[in-house]
Amino acid sequence: MRALRKVTEGPGLELVDIPEPTPGWGEVKIRVERTGLCGTDLHLYRWDGGAPGSLTPPQTLGHEFCGVIVELGKGLVDENGPDSLQVGQRVSVEGHVVCGRCRNCRAGRGHMCVRSIGIGVNRDGAFADYVVVPASNVWVQPDTIDSELGALFDPFGNAVHTCQQVELTGQDVLITGAGPIGIMCVALAKHSGARHVVITDLNEERLELARSVGADRALVPSKEALAEAMSDLRIREGFDVGLEMSGAPAALQTLVDYCNHGATLALLGLPAGPFAIDWGKVITRMLTIKGVYGREMYDTWYLATFLTETSPALREALRSVITHRFKPDQWEEAFAAAASGHAGKIIIDWEN
Repeated sequence: MRALRKVTEGPGLELVDIPEPTPGWGEVKIRVERTGLCGTDLHLYRWDGGAPGSLTPPQTLGHEFCGVIVELGKGLVDENGPDSLQVGQRVSVEGHVVCGRCRNCRAGRGHMCVRSIGIGVNRDGAFADYVVVPASNVWVQPDTIDSELGALFDPFGNAVHTCQQVELTGQDVLITGAGPIGIMCVALAKHSGARHVVITDLNEERLELARSVGADRALVPSKEALAEAMSDLRIREGFDVGLEMSGAPAALQTLVDYCNHGATLALLGLPAGPFAIDWGKVITRMLTIKGVYGREMYDTWYLATFLTETSPALREALRSVITHRFKPDQWEEAFAAAASGHAGKIIIDWEN
Protein backbone atom coordinates (compact mmCIF):
# COMPACT_ATOMS: atom_id res chain seq x y z
CA MET A 1 0.00 0.00 0.00
CA ARG A 2 0.97 3.67 -0.35
CA ALA A 3 2.25 5.44 2.76
CA LEU A 4 3.70 8.92 3.28
CA ARG A 5 6.51 8.35 5.77
CA LYS A 6 9.35 10.00 7.59
CA VAL A 7 12.06 7.51 6.67
CA THR A 8 15.06 9.24 8.28
CA GLU A 9 15.63 12.01 10.79
CA GLY A 10 15.78 15.43 9.15
CA PRO A 11 13.63 17.39 6.71
CA GLY A 12 11.53 15.59 4.12
CA LEU A 13 9.08 12.73 3.62
CA GLU A 14 8.77 9.90 1.10
CA LEU A 15 5.73 8.29 -0.49
CA VAL A 16 6.65 4.60 -0.36
CA ASP A 17 5.06 1.19 -0.78
CA ILE A 18 4.82 -0.89 2.42
CA PRO A 19 2.80 -3.96 3.47
CA GLU A 20 -0.75 -3.43 4.70
CA PRO A 21 -1.00 -3.46 8.50
CA THR A 22 -2.76 -6.25 10.37
CA PRO A 23 -4.99 -5.40 13.35
CA GLY A 24 -3.93 -6.82 16.69
CA TRP A 25 -6.08 -7.62 19.72
CA GLY A 26 -8.76 -4.97 20.15
CA GLU A 27 -7.66 -3.05 17.07
CA VAL A 28 -9.48 -1.97 13.91
CA LYS A 29 -8.18 -1.77 10.35
CA ILE A 30 -9.48 1.22 8.40
CA ARG A 31 -9.34 1.97 4.68
CA VAL A 32 -8.46 5.66 4.63
CA GLU A 33 -10.63 7.90 2.46
CA ARG A 34 -9.58 11.46 3.38
CA THR A 35 -6.86 12.99 5.52
CA GLY A 36 -6.35 16.54 6.72
CA LEU A 37 -2.96 18.20 6.82
CA CYS A 38 -2.14 19.73 10.22
CA GLY A 39 0.50 22.11 11.54
CA THR A 40 2.01 19.17 13.43
CA ASP A 41 2.53 17.39 10.10
CA LEU A 42 4.34 20.48 8.77
CA HIS A 43 6.73 20.47 11.75
CA LEU A 44 7.40 16.76 11.26
CA TYR A 45 8.01 17.32 7.54
CA ARG A 46 10.39 20.22 8.15
CA TRP A 47 11.87 18.54 11.26
CA ASP A 48 11.58 21.70 13.32
CA GLY A 49 9.69 22.86 16.39
CA GLY A 50 9.11 19.89 18.67
CA ALA A 51 9.53 17.31 15.89
CA PRO A 52 13.06 16.07 16.73
CA GLY A 53 12.70 13.62 19.57
CA SER A 54 8.94 13.21 19.20
CA LEU A 55 9.03 10.80 16.25
CA THR A 56 11.31 7.84 15.58
CA PRO A 57 11.68 7.00 11.86
CA PRO A 58 10.51 5.10 9.93
CA GLN A 59 7.02 6.38 10.71
CA THR A 60 3.85 7.06 8.73
CA LEU A 61 2.39 10.49 9.46
CA GLY A 62 -1.25 11.62 9.59
CA HIS A 63 -3.74 11.95 12.44
CA GLU A 64 -6.71 13.85 10.94
CA PHE A 65 -8.68 11.35 8.88
CA CYS A 66 -11.85 9.54 7.98
CA GLY A 67 -12.27 6.10 6.47
CA VAL A 68 -14.18 2.84 6.44
CA ILE A 69 -13.68 -0.16 8.73
CA VAL A 70 -12.48 -3.15 6.71
CA GLU A 71 -11.39 -5.56 9.46
CA LEU A 72 -11.88 -6.10 13.18
CA GLY A 73 -9.04 -7.58 15.21
CA LYS A 74 -9.36 -10.39 17.73
CA GLY A 75 -11.47 -9.59 20.74
CA LEU A 76 -13.96 -7.56 18.68
CA VAL A 77 -17.27 -8.93 17.43
CA ASP A 78 -19.02 -7.66 14.30
CA GLU A 79 -22.57 -7.33 15.59
CA ASN A 80 -25.52 -4.96 15.43
CA GLY A 81 -25.95 -2.55 18.32
CA PRO A 82 -25.92 1.17 19.07
CA ASP A 83 -22.27 1.15 20.18
CA SER A 84 -20.88 -1.79 18.19
CA LEU A 85 -18.22 -1.58 15.50
CA GLN A 86 -18.96 -3.18 12.16
CA VAL A 87 -17.12 -3.68 8.89
CA GLY A 88 -18.33 -1.03 6.44
CA GLN A 89 -18.90 1.77 8.95
CA ARG A 90 -17.51 5.22 8.10
CA VAL A 91 -15.45 6.46 11.04
CA SER A 92 -13.29 9.28 12.32
CA VAL A 93 -10.59 8.58 14.89
CA GLU A 94 -9.40 10.21 18.10
CA GLY A 95 -5.68 10.78 17.57
CA HIS A 96 -4.53 10.35 21.17
CA VAL A 97 -4.00 6.82 22.44
CA VAL A 98 -4.18 6.88 26.24
CA CYS A 99 -2.88 4.47 28.86
CA GLY A 100 -6.15 3.84 30.74
CA ARG A 101 -4.20 3.44 34.00
CA CYS A 102 -3.14 6.90 35.17
CA ARG A 103 -5.23 8.94 37.59
CA ASN A 104 -6.79 11.08 34.88
CA CYS A 105 -7.70 8.12 32.68
CA ARG A 106 -9.31 6.30 35.60
CA ALA A 107 -11.24 9.46 36.48
CA GLY A 108 -12.65 9.73 32.94
CA ARG A 109 -10.26 12.47 31.84
CA GLY A 110 -8.43 10.63 29.08
CA HIS A 111 -7.56 13.86 27.27
CA MET A 112 -5.29 14.64 30.26
CA CYS A 113 -3.54 11.25 30.22
CA VAL A 114 0.06 11.62 31.39
CA ARG A 115 1.22 8.84 29.02
CA SER A 116 -0.76 9.78 25.90
CA ILE A 117 0.84 8.97 22.54
CA GLY A 118 -0.19 10.31 19.15
CA ILE A 119 -1.33 8.45 16.05
CA GLY A 120 0.88 9.67 13.21
CA VAL A 121 3.55 10.81 15.69
CA ASN A 122 4.35 7.92 18.04
CA ARG A 123 2.74 5.14 16.00
CA ASP A 124 1.93 4.76 12.30
CA GLY A 125 -0.72 7.19 11.12
CA ALA A 126 -3.22 7.65 8.34
CA PHE A 127 -1.23 9.15 5.46
CA ALA A 128 -1.64 5.72 3.90
CA ASP A 129 -4.21 3.53 2.20
CA TYR A 130 -4.82 1.62 5.45
CA VAL A 131 -4.24 2.31 9.14
CA VAL A 132 -4.70 0.25 12.31
CA VAL A 133 -5.94 1.95 15.50
CA PRO A 134 -7.33 0.85 18.89
CA ALA A 135 -11.06 0.18 18.78
CA SER A 136 -11.58 2.61 21.66
CA ASN A 137 -10.33 5.45 19.46
CA VAL A 138 -12.82 4.81 16.67
CA TRP A 139 -15.75 7.21 16.29
CA VAL A 140 -18.63 6.00 14.07
CA GLN A 141 -20.13 8.79 11.98
CA PRO A 142 -23.79 9.16 10.94
CA ASP A 143 -24.71 9.10 7.26
CA THR A 144 -24.94 12.93 7.21
CA ILE A 145 -21.16 13.19 7.76
CA ASP A 146 -19.25 12.37 4.59
CA SER A 147 -15.56 11.52 4.44
CA GLU A 148 -14.42 15.14 3.95
CA LEU A 149 -16.34 16.38 6.99
CA GLY A 150 -15.25 13.30 8.91
CA ALA A 151 -11.61 14.18 8.25
CA LEU A 152 -12.22 17.57 9.89
CA PHE A 153 -13.40 16.13 13.19
CA ASP A 154 -9.97 16.28 14.84
CA PRO A 155 -9.55 20.07 14.35
CA PHE A 156 -13.29 20.64 14.68
CA GLY A 157 -13.13 18.79 17.98
CA ASN A 158 -10.41 21.20 19.09
CA ALA A 159 -12.73 24.09 18.27
CA VAL A 160 -15.66 22.48 20.09
CA HIS A 161 -13.49 21.72 23.13
CA THR A 162 -12.28 25.33 23.24
CA CYS A 163 -15.82 26.67 22.97
CA GLN A 164 -16.91 24.25 25.71
CA GLN A 165 -14.83 26.27 28.16
CA VAL A 166 -16.96 29.43 27.88
CA GLU A 167 -20.51 30.73 27.73
CA LEU A 168 -21.24 31.90 24.18
CA THR A 169 -24.97 32.64 24.00
CA GLY A 170 -25.54 36.38 23.91
CA GLN A 171 -21.85 37.11 24.49
CA ASP A 172 -19.35 39.33 22.67
CA VAL A 173 -16.52 37.06 21.55
CA LEU A 174 -12.98 38.01 20.49
CA ILE A 175 -10.96 35.34 18.65
CA THR A 176 -7.26 35.79 17.87
CA GLY A 177 -5.96 33.65 15.01
CA ALA A 178 -7.91 32.84 11.83
CA GLY A 179 -6.43 29.47 11.04
CA PRO A 180 -8.87 26.64 10.28
CA ILE A 181 -9.66 26.05 13.97
CA GLY A 182 -10.16 29.75 14.65
CA ILE A 183 -12.56 29.96 11.72
CA MET A 184 -14.42 26.92 13.04
CA CYS A 185 -14.74 28.74 16.38
CA VAL A 186 -16.38 31.65 14.56
CA ALA A 187 -18.96 29.28 13.08
CA LEU A 188 -19.55 27.62 16.45
CA ALA A 189 -19.93 30.91 18.30
CA LYS A 190 -22.48 32.18 15.80
CA HIS A 191 -24.28 28.83 15.86
CA SER A 192 -24.41 29.08 19.65
CA GLY A 193 -26.02 32.51 19.59
CA ALA A 194 -23.11 34.84 20.33
CA ARG A 195 -24.06 38.51 20.02
CA HIS A 196 -20.95 39.65 18.18
CA VAL A 197 -17.90 37.68 17.01
CA VAL A 198 -14.72 39.56 16.11
CA ILE A 199 -11.60 37.78 14.86
CA THR A 200 -8.09 39.09 14.24
CA ASP A 201 -5.27 37.76 12.09
CA LEU A 202 -2.43 39.01 9.90
CA ASN A 203 -3.68 37.16 6.81
CA GLU A 204 -6.47 38.82 4.86
CA GLU A 205 -7.31 35.64 2.92
CA ARG A 206 -8.03 33.75 6.12
CA LEU A 207 -10.02 36.67 7.48
CA GLU A 208 -12.21 36.50 4.38
CA LEU A 209 -12.92 32.84 5.19
CA ALA A 210 -13.89 33.93 8.70
CA ARG A 211 -16.30 36.51 7.27
CA SER A 212 -17.88 33.85 5.08
CA VAL A 213 -18.82 31.75 8.15
CA GLY A 214 -20.34 34.67 10.03
CA ALA A 215 -17.70 36.86 11.69
CA ASP A 216 -19.16 40.29 12.43
CA ARG A 217 -15.74 41.85 12.03
CA ALA A 218 -12.52 40.27 10.77
CA LEU A 219 -9.54 42.56 10.93
CA VAL A 220 -5.78 42.93 10.68
CA PRO A 221 -4.86 44.77 13.90
CA SER A 222 -2.19 46.88 12.22
CA LYS A 223 -4.70 48.12 9.64
CA GLU A 224 -7.89 48.51 11.67
CA ALA A 225 -8.13 49.53 15.31
CA LEU A 226 -9.90 46.98 17.46
CA ALA A 227 -11.29 49.82 19.59
CA GLU A 228 -13.05 51.28 16.54
CA ALA A 229 -14.61 47.91 15.68
CA MET A 230 -15.85 47.63 19.27
CA SER A 231 -17.37 51.11 19.06
CA ASP A 232 -19.12 50.28 15.78
CA LEU A 233 -20.58 47.12 17.36
CA ARG A 234 -21.51 48.94 20.60
CA ILE A 235 -19.24 46.79 22.73
CA ARG A 236 -18.78 49.33 25.51
CA GLU A 237 -16.75 47.68 28.28
CA GLY A 238 -14.93 44.83 26.58
CA PHE A 239 -15.44 41.35 25.20
CA ASP A 240 -17.05 38.73 27.44
CA VAL A 241 -15.07 35.85 25.96
CA GLY A 242 -11.60 35.52 24.44
CA LEU A 243 -10.43 32.55 22.36
CA GLU A 244 -6.69 32.45 21.56
CA MET A 245 -5.95 30.21 18.58
CA SER A 246 -2.62 31.49 17.24
CA GLY A 247 0.02 30.95 19.91
CA ALA A 248 1.30 34.49 19.29
CA PRO A 249 2.32 36.40 22.45
CA ALA A 250 0.81 39.65 21.14
CA ALA A 251 -2.51 37.88 20.58
CA LEU A 252 -2.86 36.84 24.23
CA GLN A 253 -1.99 40.36 25.35
CA THR A 254 -4.72 41.63 23.00
CA LEU A 255 -7.25 39.43 24.79
CA VAL A 256 -6.04 40.68 28.17
CA ASP A 257 -6.31 44.30 27.02
CA TYR A 258 -9.71 44.13 25.31
CA CYS A 259 -11.73 41.60 27.33
CA ASN A 260 -14.03 42.86 30.06
CA HIS A 261 -13.38 42.42 33.77
CA GLY A 262 -14.32 38.88 34.77
CA ALA A 263 -13.98 37.53 31.22
CA THR A 264 -12.87 33.97 30.47
CA LEU A 265 -9.98 33.37 28.06
CA ALA A 266 -9.58 29.92 26.50
CA LEU A 267 -6.16 29.22 24.96
CA LEU A 268 -5.65 26.54 22.31
CA GLY A 269 -2.80 28.09 20.29
CA LEU A 270 0.62 26.69 21.19
CA PRO A 271 3.37 29.34 21.55
CA ALA A 272 6.87 28.68 20.27
CA GLY A 273 8.34 29.45 23.71
CA PRO A 274 7.79 31.23 27.03
CA PHE A 275 6.68 34.87 26.97
CA ALA A 276 5.52 37.60 29.34
CA ILE A 277 2.05 39.11 29.64
CA ASP A 278 0.66 41.87 31.86
CA TRP A 279 -0.24 39.78 34.91
CA GLY A 280 -1.33 42.91 36.75
CA LYS A 281 -4.28 43.24 34.37
CA VAL A 282 -5.05 39.52 34.61
CA ILE A 283 -5.23 39.75 38.40
CA THR A 284 -6.98 43.08 38.88
CA ARG A 285 -9.52 42.36 36.14
CA MET A 286 -10.12 38.88 37.57
CA LEU A 287 -9.64 37.19 34.20
CA THR A 288 -9.95 33.41 34.06
CA ILE A 289 -7.41 31.73 31.76
CA LYS A 290 -8.01 28.15 30.65
CA GLY A 291 -5.56 26.04 28.70
CA VAL A 292 -7.17 23.69 26.17
CA TYR A 293 -5.63 20.61 24.58
CA GLY A 294 -7.10 18.14 22.11
CA ARG A 295 -10.64 16.93 22.62
CA GLU A 296 -12.43 15.82 25.77
CA MET A 297 -12.62 12.07 25.35
CA TYR A 298 -15.29 11.49 24.36
CA ASP A 299 -17.83 14.12 25.28
CA THR A 300 -16.44 16.50 22.66
CA TRP A 301 -16.97 13.87 19.96
CA TYR A 302 -20.65 13.53 20.88
CA LEU A 303 -21.12 17.29 20.81
CA ALA A 304 -19.28 17.69 17.50
CA THR A 305 -21.40 15.00 15.85
CA PHE A 306 -24.69 16.26 17.29
CA LEU A 307 -23.92 19.85 16.26
CA THR A 308 -23.07 18.96 12.66
CA GLU A 309 -25.72 16.25 12.30
CA THR A 310 -28.53 18.68 13.12
CA SER A 311 -27.32 21.77 11.25
CA PRO A 312 -26.82 21.80 7.48
CA ALA A 313 -25.61 25.41 7.80
CA LEU A 314 -22.86 24.43 10.22
CA ARG A 315 -21.82 21.52 8.01
CA GLU A 316 -21.41 23.85 5.05
CA ALA A 317 -19.57 26.41 7.18
CA LEU A 318 -17.09 23.69 8.15
CA ARG A 319 -16.73 22.48 4.57
CA SER A 320 -15.96 26.04 3.45
CA VAL A 321 -12.77 25.92 5.54
CA ILE A 322 -11.37 23.40 3.02
CA THR A 323 -9.52 25.40 0.35
CA HIS A 324 -7.29 22.77 -1.28
CA ARG A 325 -7.66 19.11 -2.25
CA PHE A 326 -4.81 16.90 -3.41
CA LYS A 327 -4.04 13.30 -4.34
CA PRO A 328 -1.35 11.34 -2.43
CA ASP A 329 1.22 11.70 -5.21
CA GLN A 330 0.73 15.49 -4.97
CA TRP A 331 1.80 15.52 -1.32
CA GLU A 332 4.66 17.95 -1.93
CA GLU A 333 2.22 20.47 -3.41
CA ALA A 334 -0.09 19.91 -0.43
CA PHE A 335 2.66 20.65 2.09
CA ALA A 336 3.81 23.67 0.09
CA ALA A 337 0.27 25.05 0.12
CA ALA A 338 0.01 24.49 3.87
CA ALA A 339 3.33 26.24 4.47
CA SER A 340 2.41 29.21 2.26
CA GLY A 341 0.01 30.71 4.75
CA HIS A 342 -2.54 31.23 1.96
CA ALA A 343 -4.60 28.10 2.59
CA GLY A 344 -7.36 27.01 4.90
CA LYS A 345 -7.68 23.30 5.57
CA ILE A 346 -5.94 21.00 3.09
CA ILE A 347 -7.40 17.57 2.32
CA ILE A 348 -5.64 14.59 0.72
CA ASP A 349 -7.94 12.17 -1.11
CA TRP A 350 -6.70 8.58 -0.67
CA GLU A 351 -9.46 7.10 -2.84
CA ASN A 352 -7.64 8.37 -5.96
